Amino acid sequence: MALSDRLELVNPSEIRKLFDLAAGIEGLISLGIGEPDFDTPEHIKEYAKEALDKGYTHYGPNAGLPMLREAVAKKLKEQNGIEADPKTEVMILTGANQAFLMSLATFLKDGDEVLIPSPMFVSYAPAVVLAGGNPVEVPTYEENEFRLSVDDLKRYVSEKTRALIINTPNNPTGSVLTKKDLEEIADFAVEHDLIVISDEVYEHFVYDGIKNHSIAALDGMFERTITVNGFSKTFAMTGWRLGFVAAPAWIIEKMTRFQMYNSTCPVTFAQYAAAKALEDPRSWEAVEGMRKEYDRRRNLVWKRLNEMGLPTLKPRGAFYIFPRIRDTGLSSKEFSELMLTEARVAVVPGSAFGNAGEGYIRISYATAYEKLEEAMNRMEKVLREKNLV
Repeated sequence: MALSDRLELVNPSEIRKLFDLAAGIEGLISLGIGEPDFDTPEHIKEYAKEALDKGYTHYGPNAGLPMLREAVAKKLKEQNGIEADPKTEVMILTGANQAFLMSLATFLKDGDEVLIPSPMFVSYAPAVVLAGGNPVEVPTYEENEFRLSVDDLKRYVSEKTRALIINTPNNPTGSVLTKKDLEEIADFAVEHDLIVISDEVYEHFVYDGIKNHSIAALDGMFERTITVNGFSKTFAMTGWRLGFVAAPAWIIEKMTRFQMYNSTCPVTFAQYAAAKALEDPRSWEAVEGMRKEYDRRRNLVWKRLNEMGLPTLKPRGAFYIFPRIRDTGLSSKEFSELMLTEARVAVVPGSAFGNAGEGYIRISYATAYEKLEEAMNRMEKVLREKNLV
């Protein structure tokens, strides 16, 4: 099947549709976009200016600047316990989102199946389809804090299954897989000879003393794991479009070929700034400052949602919360449209994140505390007026 045919099989993101609908609504409070409301730390911007002055305005290597690949490899070793050769097993991308299609394209054959825990990030299934495979949703459940279990996987694995995508901390649910969860998933992947794509872009935003773990650090897992991460969330650099992967050399070599004929290379002066940022203690101080503020907002939103009659698990990571709205009698789309038109608050229907997301909505608390308070007041007012809770 030609790529043009495959493009007909994927639909525009429901999140983007929501924002098209929201355009022009005066006084709207958006709790929809998955983007830090913090500015990129000043010292990182200064590094970018320094790079421009030093002449980092030309093409770089397809796989990324050596200085950034080395800094990433050091970070992976120190923070994640992942040993990766910066020359052959690390690659810099034009945003982490690029990793899914590019990595799947290195090994997926027509008709291969990829297991994806649902609710899931909106890019996963389309990436599988565009790469020639078939996405298979594996439902996760509120009763298990939306954590993926091997029992869930066993019901959906088949002879056609080639890979598994995991995301911890999770978008949209905020769940975080424990080390035991990952060990069991790793054993499952080995048993069924699966490649694991591990999306860890929210790794630094975890709460209540929880630690995020990397599956590639487990014994024997690096050789079958593609670790996806980036700078957008960690350093509030969404517009800089920089991501990275660590994977076996044969996968990196093929991904580099893909990038060679796609975006050529990520922006060079942005790569310089990111490399310097990884080594600068001020960057990690900024990350901890953001994490603490997200935690404060998380506590507010979780408390208010439960008080207004929307049962809500307390998220363990990321900056999303996933309240259950099915008891209102509305679908997730109907609920989101009601909040948009009546409360002037933008939230994302859970159905945008797969079949298991129906009956929920996603709220991003990556916005100012005062706006979150006002948004909760507006939502509660509409729910009370409509007798929905």
